[in-house]
Amino acid sequence: MNFNLKEIFTAFMVLFAVIDIVGNIPIIIDLRKKVGHIQSEKASVIAGVIMIVFLFLGKSLLNLIGIDVNSFAVAGAFIIFFIALEMILGITLYKDDGHSAVTASVFPLAFPLIAGPGSLTTLLSLRAEFNLENIIIALLCNVVVIYVVLKTSAKIENFIGQNGILIIRKVFGVILLAISVKLFAANFKMLIA
Repeated sequence: MNFNLKEIFTAFMVLFAVIDIVGNIPIIIDLRKKVGHIQSEKASVIAGVIMIVFLFLGKSLLNLIGIDVNSFAVAGAFIIFFIALEMILGITLYKDDGHSAVTASVFPLAFPLIAGPGSLTTLLSLRAEFNLENIIIALLCNVVVIYVVLKTSAKIENFIGQNGILIIRKVFGVILLAISVKLFAANFKMLIA
């Protein structure tokens, strides 16, 4: 075991920015209004399981379908880039097709909102840079934060206010934009080398 607090903190912050659970509070509140009750525990656990499975099997799964990690990371960089643009500019590029109360905790909440292409790509990128046990700890800490935010989303909205949520969303959008540029540059170099 090679635990490193700096790696855990960095991985936690990168995943926190990519998952953007605080920035997604308006979406979560809107979803709650549309479908009623959201099962916070179910959404958190399913998102965590998807991300952990992808952390272990993602590279093998990609190899199976003939895609290398660098190509996946470049594609993920584009997705992260567009998510960041949505956050910074306040536009919506992704249109969802609607959902029912039965499936809302799993789709679109657990996947693709929490465990989406951006977070899955980020996990593969983190795996290339950090020790696996540090990423798992960072991931589990994020799942706890996700659960707390889902459980208390209405209280958080009242406490922070709409302007506070917008500011947080834009700050994390800029961080995500920087992450996407770094991810693209590092992996594109590997593709053309």
